[in-house]
Amino acid sequence: MGIQREHDFLSYFCSATTHKFKMSTTTNIQYDNALISCKDIFIKKTKDYGTSWRCLRIISIADQIFIKAMRIRTIQEKKTQKVQDDISAEFKGIVNYGIIGLIQLEIGDSEVQEMNVGEVELLYSKNSDFAKNTMLDKNHDYGEAWRDMSQESFADLIIMKLARVRQILSNDGKTIISEGIDANFVDIINYALFGLILISEGKTGHQS
Repeated sequence: MGIQREHDFLSYFCSATTHKFKMSTTTNIQYDNALISCKDIFIKKTKDYGTSWRCLRIISIADQIFIKAMRIRTIQEKKTQKVQDDISAEFKGIVNYGIIGLIQLEIGDSEVQEMNVGEVELLYSKNSDFAKNTMLDKNHDYGEAWRDMSQESFADLIIMKLARVRQILSNDGKTIISEGIDANFVDIINYALFGLILISEGKTGHQS
């Protein structure tokens, strides 16, 4: 009886471990694919418009993300839209503005300054890698819990994180025990990428 129980436990453990590994691998692939599509748009726009976004201060970046998150929320609630860009396009825009936020925080100023495409691509990769590593660390601790969340939750959480960014800015960028602006931008990026992954799986939102 003891041997059978041990065998059953080992079988369950191996099955659970294999399932977790497959989920982790799937997440890596889906995350990378979603990020590649965002980066492709970002680099193409850089070639078209240059780095005009360098003039944006952090509050302006937060406002741009807020506009996109609120549009997602409106489309989710009304189930219809009149402007061509869909929810997926708005999530991609949020990812890219989040990356811009991290780049601006890293550079430490907001000037109308042109940067070459190669430099922009390196900065994008550096900050998106940081966001991904953060996601992997949190996935290790929390599992794939985000897969059971609704698309609506990601929009709400992004708006909540933006409220935190605004509050931190009103406190002159200082926090007592909370994460800083950069951590909130990272979370915003990852929530948007999770939304894109769910959309790619056909999970368009909560069905009421």
